[in-house]
Amino acid sequence: MAGLLDGKSALITGGGGGIGRATALAFAREGARVAVADAAEAAAQQTVALINQAGGQAMSLTGDVTDSSVVEATVKTVVAAYGRLDCAFNNAGIAGFQVDASGKKTADWSESSFDRMIAVNLKGVWLCMKHELTQMVAQGGGAIVNTASIAGLTGTPGLVAYTASKHAVVGMTRTAAMEFSRHGIRVNAICPGPIDTPMTQELHERLNARDSAAAKQKMSATIPMRRYGAPEEVAALVAFLLSSDASYVNGGLYTVDGAAMA
Repeated sequence: MAGLLDGKSALITGGGGGIGRATALAFAREGARVAVADAAEAAAQQTVALINQAGGQAMSLTGDVTDSSVVEATVKTVVAAYGRLDCAFNNAGIAGFQVDASGKKTADWSESSFDRMIAVNLKGVWLCMKHELTQMVAQGGGAIVNTASIAGLTGTPGLVAYTASKHAVVGMTRTAAMEFSRHGIRVNAICPGPIDTPMTQELHERLNARDSAAAKQKMSATIPMRRYGAPEEVAALVAFLLSSDASYVNGGLYTVDGAAMA
């Protein structure tokens, strides 16, 4: 039986771990040829090795999504290797604690922390879409999924720049979907809640260095399903949104959050 993405070529940014790695593996299982891009070269190569060990086809790419020339070259490399770019998952992003700003109120963020967050989480997604859309228009179609967050649907105290960046990803997704529908291109966004990844584990350790499990339990208690999502649960949604089974799904925002936003 053919997979959801059988014969498709796919690019994933932030594919070295967490949601990105789980999605890369899901894409390969569904029959796609996968390009795994990540700022951490070793992490991207590890994801590719897992795909190849399972009998899939993948290659690794390394670069900064905030650099337009790097992103353009990444898209061109994928097209040169696979002939076209059918699917793109713009997933690369950073959290508040990664710019030493998590928990700080709006007036307490430094300008450098704010700029870094916006550069990666917002400009990076826009640059990826810019070059992906150009290629997809030229080839006659394609599909894109951007990673936003439930923080892009509501206010989030202590995370002003992260929240702003994810709200902006939501707006860019809707705008691009409207602009490029006539070119046979679909653009959707996912809005995950807390997902059990190395990034969230690092956050738990920062919140409670003595008992990170207690920090996780406290956060899980705020979710109606009383647990974090698994990366694979997000990956399944992304694969569907990029497949032909979602051919009339465009400009949408899809929460993966255990009813946190219900």
